[in-house]
Amino acid sequence: MPRTIAARRQDEILARLRISGTVSVEELAESFSVSRETIRRDLKNLAKRGCLEVVHGGASRRSSETALVERLGENPQGKAAIGRAAAELVDNGMVVLLDSGATTLRVAEALAAKLDLTIATNSLPIALMMCRVPGTRVHMLGGEVDSVDEAAFGIEVIEALERFRFDIAFVGAAGISEEGEVTDFTRVAAEQRSRMLKAAKRAYLVADHGKFGRLTPIRIRDSEIAAGLIVDRPPAEPFLEAFRTRGTQIIVAE
Repeated sequence: MPRTIAARRQDEILARLRISGTVSVEELAESFSVSRETIRRDLKNLAKRGCLEVVHGGASRRSSETALVERLGENPQGKAAIGRAAAELVDNGMVVLLDSGATTLRVAEALAAKLDLTIATNSLPIALMMCRVPGTRVHMLGGEVDSVDEAAFGIEVIEALERFRFDIAFVGAAGISEEGEVTDFTRVAAEQRSRMLKAAKRAYLVADHGKFGRLTPIRIRDSEIAAGLIVDRPPAEPFLEAFRTRGTQIIVAE
C-alpha cells in the first residue's frame, strides 16, 4: 500500500530534524504548501510516537537522559557535597519533598542522619533507601515508572503533591542556560518539577556544574520561585548575574 501524503510529509520532517536539530512550524508550512495547523498536527502525531519533542513554534530532536546508574558515576564528589549542603537546610521533624535523580539521591543519603523526617518522593531508589532509616516515614508518589530515571512521572504524581504540606523541597534540573532558564527533557518532567517547586514552603533547585550551559528543550515553569540553587562550583558570571536578577540565592556546597 502506498504511503499517504501525510506520512511522506512526516518522514521528510524527521529527515530535516535529523540534519538541523530543530524545525519551525512556519518554515515547514511554507515548504510543504500546507497550513500551519496541518504541520502542528503532524508534529503532535510524531511526538506521540516518541519521534520528536514539540517546542514553542516548532519541534526539536527528541532528547534523552542517560540512565540513573550512569549519572551516579558522574561527579560523585560534587553531588555528595550538594547533598550535604541541602541536608543542612533541613531540621529534624520536617516534611521533605525529594525529586528523582542522581543529585537528589545524594541529598537523601545526607538526610539519613536527621531524625523524625517525613519523606515524599517519586524516586524508587530514594524511597527504598529512606524507608530503611529508623524513624523516617516515607510516602511514594505513584504513577508510571520511567525506567531510565527509576522514578514515577505523570498526572498521578502531580495530583498526589496536593495532599501534602511540605516544609521544604529539593528539585533537580536537566539544564541551565546563561539566561537563567532551568530546563528539562520532556514536557511531563518539566511540568512535574514546576509543581514540586510550588508545593513546598521553601524549594531549592539542586544541580552540579555539568548542568550549566546544557541546553534541553523544555522550560521548567516558575523556576524563579525557588529560594535558592545549590551547586558544587560557582557558575560563570553570566549565570550568576541571571540568578541575581531573579533574586535566587546561589549556595555553593563545600
